[in-house]
Amino acid sequence: MQDFRYSRAEKLKKNAEITLLFEKGKWLTSGNLRIITLKNKPTFPIESTKFAVSVSKKYFKKAVHRNRIKRLMREAYRLNKSIFQQAFGEKTLTMLFWVSPEMPKKFQDVETQFKQLCQKTHPLKK
Repeated sequence: MQDFRYSRAEKLKKNAEITLLFEKGKWLTSGNLRIITLKNKPTFPIESTKFAVSVSKKYFKKAVHRNRIKRLMREAYRLNKSIFQQAFGEKTLTMLFWVSPEMPKKFQDVETQFKQLCQKTHPLKK
């Protein structure tokens, strides 16, 4: 049975981890989504997968709109966690960004872009 939880342990919150992610991480863009990931290495060991989302205040002035997009991105991650782990690995630090001023019309748009982003790292897996 597949685990669809997005537990507290999976949430990227520590400032030190976020700073490390921005200093050493790799960027990847697909559609309106942009992701920065840092895989587990001996120089900076990562205990478990940690995930966060961010939406720019520059594009969306109202918190209601930013929160809606963040909910959609977290849900896309939660439902497609297995695809994400195949693409980026078991132990990674990840932050997902929405880089467009246009509001997504429906959840399926965000989900397909998330899947495309995951497949971009491994084009052979569909």
